[in-house]
Amino acid sequence: MSSSVSETGTPAVVGTLMQMISGYWVTQIVRTAVDLSIPDHLATESLTPEEIAERESSDPRTTYRLLRACASLGLVAYEGDRRFSGTPMSELLRSGVPNTLRELALVWAGPSHWRPWERLPEAVRKGGTQAEAVLGTDFFSYLAERPEEAALFSTALAGVTDQLNRLVAATVDTTNVSVAVDVGGATGALVRALLQRNPALRGLNLDLPVNAAAARQEAEKDGVADRFEAVAGDFFQTVPAADLYLLKAVLHDWSDEQCVRILRNCRASARPGARAMVVENVIGEIGAPGVEPLADMHMLAMSPGQERDLPEFDALFAASGWRRVSVSPTGLSFKMIELEAV
Repeated sequence: MSSSVSETGTPAVVGTLMQMISGYWVTQIVRTAVDLSIPDHLATESLTPEEIAERESSDPRTTYRLLRACASLGLVAYEGDRRFSGTPMSELLRSGVPNTLRELALVWAGPSHWRPWERLPEAVRKGGTQAEAVLGTDFFSYLAERPEEAALFSTALAGVTDQLNRLVAATVDTTNVSVAVDVGGATGALVRALLQRNPALRGLNLDLPVNAAAARQEAEKDGVADRFEAVAGDFFQTVPAADLYLLKAVLHDWSDEQCVRILRNCRASARPGARAMVVENVIGEIGAPGVEPLADMHMLAMSPGQERDLPEFDALFAASGWRRVSVSPTGLSFKMIELEAV
């Protein structure tokens, strides 16, 4: 190793590159910790590997090794005497807590995402996702055939975007809006957040039939069911009439042609003076640090879509009857792009 370092790079460069190459180790360690419910077990007390192993029917020795690895990452804390406790990171991996990332850890490191990522070189060579080659169908059809995985995926997205929904809802002006449509909104979390802030607003959520029942249940929990409607449909076919269209993390799933079709359908149904709010990652300058270009590789692995820069978004808007009015930060990686009909 020493001769290799002296010939090709400093120890710091080699160390950084090794972290990149071994990054998948961490992904699967987190997944395994969640699969064994370690964050839940350590939520209120410190435990030994043997105590966790007894609860999970796992091997005590390998459970200890997993906990030791988790401690090195800050996922758990070592208290001495073979006892481990939770940390702020493990708190975010518990089940049922606000903004939990538990389901996301299971989904992103699970077969539906892990296997398409194996084909990333082929995706680059062939010009598009190879998910169908490993899953037998496209990603969304794969989920439609597996309701349990689809529910896990929806829960994962809800955990990731709950904070984002609140930030967007606190920013979007709905003063003169009568009807808002959450286009492809899964269970309509964003439009429900707007309904909670504006008691005069009526909200619709347009998504596949599989999400309709869950959307209605969530609206009941939020106390907005009397002003909320779950519309089972296909945004490639038609979109309900509205004053405000919400498209959060929708366009990045689809090709340019498919995005134009979605946006045109919104424009065709738009009431006079209607607006649209697109919430997406926006790629900045090449070489600037940020998650957006990496997320673009995720989209290449998983879907026909992509993350886009502003000129690429503007081309979609111009082709579909919309014009960009403003771009605003959310405080997270996502940006809010406000559109007006032309």
